[in-house]
Amino acid sequence: MTSMLAPALALIVLTLVVWIWMYATRIPAMQAARIDPQAAAHPGSLDVLPSSARRVADNYNHLLEQPTIFYALCFIIVLGGHTDALYVQLAWGYVALRVVHTLIQCTVNVVNLRFLVFALSTIMLMVMAGREAMNFF
Repeated sequence: MTSMLAPALALIVLTLVVWIWMYATRIPAMQAARIDPQAAAHPGSLDVLPSSARRVADNYNHLLEQPTIFYALCFIIVLGGHTDALYVQLAWGYVALRVVHTLIQCTVNVVNLRFLVFALSTIMLMVMAGREAMNFF
């Protein structure tokens, strides 16, 4: 059963790495722009930062959105006792695509390419969810 949890843990680690990356880019950018940290109290207040700092923060937020479905789904599959090789492959595929999405968004940020990778990862998530739904219903 733990093999299904490894991809979930890997995505958690990616999220924490991006958190470090976010502050490693955001703090110097705020200092360069002479922005008082208190000025960041409201959403949108850091829109003046350069894209290189904002896109990492955007990616961090994205890693806290759709992947929550992935985490819940992994636990449902494990707790339901339905873990098999296909689920594990799909889970690792989802994580790999999220890593690629992160690298695209945090570096070159080509939106069409990023969307393609996001769509592929979503399809993998849909296959996992649909398959698990058939186990329950």
